[in-house]
Amino acid sequence: MPSIFTKIINGEIPCYKIYEDDKTFAFLDIHPETKGHTLVIPKKEVDKIYDLPNDDYQALMSTVKKLSRHMEKQLGQRTLWKVVGTDVPHAHVHLEPFDETWFHGREVAMTEADFKEIQAKLKL
Repeated sequence: MPSIFTKIINGEIPCYKIYEDDKTFAFLDIHPETKGHTLVIPKKEVDKIYDLPNDDYQALMSTVKKLSRHMEKQLGQRTLWKVVGTDVPHAHVHLEPFDETWFHGREVAMTEADFKEIQAKLKL
C-alpha cells in the first residue's frame, strides 16, 4: 500500500507543493510547527532515510540544502532540519524556519490563505 507521501506525489492527495525534480518532492506540512514548515521527500518510497540508495539520498540532501538556502533568503530565518522517521513510513526531512519561539510539537494555526501566501514565497 502506498504511503500518504506517495499519494501526494501521484496527485491523489492535494498539497501545497513548493518544489519537484526527477528524484525529490517538497511541500508544506499541513500541521506546521512554524509558518513555512516544509517536508522534503524522495520520490522513491523507502521507510528509513538511511536505506535510500546513495543517488536518491544525495538527491534528497541536495534538495534539502537548496530549499534551506532559499527559505532563509525568503523568510530571513535560520532553517532547522529534522529527520524524525517515525510519523510516516516514507523517508523525509522537515525544514522549519527557526526563531526563539520555536519548540518541538507545537502546531501553528494557518488558514488556506496563509498556506498559499507562504507557498508563493517558497516555491522554486
